[in-house]
Amino acid sequence: MRLVVARCQVDYAGRLTAHLPMANRVLMLKADGSVLIHSDGGSYKPLNWMSPPCKVREGVNDEGQVEWVVTGKDDDTLRILIEDIQHDTSHDLGVDPGLQKDGVEKHLQELLAEHPATLAEGLTLVRREYPTPIGPVDLMCRDADGASVAVEIKRRGEIDGVEQLTRYLELLNRDPLLAPVQGVFAAQAIRPQARVLAEDRGIRCVVVDYDALRGMDDSTERLF
Repeated sequence: MRLVVARCQVDYAGRLTAHLPMANRVLMLKADGSVLIHSDGGSYKPLNWMSPPCKVREGVNDEGQVEWVVTGKDDDTLRILIEDIQHDTSHDLGVDPGLQKDGVEKHLQELLAEHPATLAEGLTLVRREYPTPIGPVDLMCRDADGASVAVEIKRRGEIDGVEQLTRYLELLNRDPLLAPVQGVFAAQAIRPQARVLAEDRGIRCVVVDYDALRGMDDSTERLF
């Protein structure tokens, strides 16, 4: 991973246009081919980013200014105009073992691995924590027709989870033994914006009843 602290201006052009005026920011260039731009606020979310795979070309523009041009797989671009670099280091983080989940999310994964047909009729489990170059997808399954289905499980379904599953699907679909791989985004609750994004990308959303899965809530005994 390369970490750069720089005073920079960022312009994105692609499905829409976006502009970040000149300011101090952190630029993250990750080994998976992604580029993220952070400020000192806004919690963990980057101000702008480019999903992998992408290419970074460092050079000088016609005005003699240092400029990085990041090109994505759909020819969208991030132009990073750099006024001053205050810090520039690279670090080899090695192979990440993946997120060790606990609590409800971990239990949800265990329960759905035992009962994948609750997500879709005829769905069967191939493997939990199926590896990809950027981390494991929660469940790899096959549907009734034998097609591959990747399942990402969250306690709360948000846009970040959809983006995560999208990246997994991009990589999994490069494997001719798996492709085409469908995506299922499963959570106890899914935000409307996340659902819209998922469905736009052909990912099916499933709201999971955790208590029913645990056998604590029998829907046949409900009055309402």
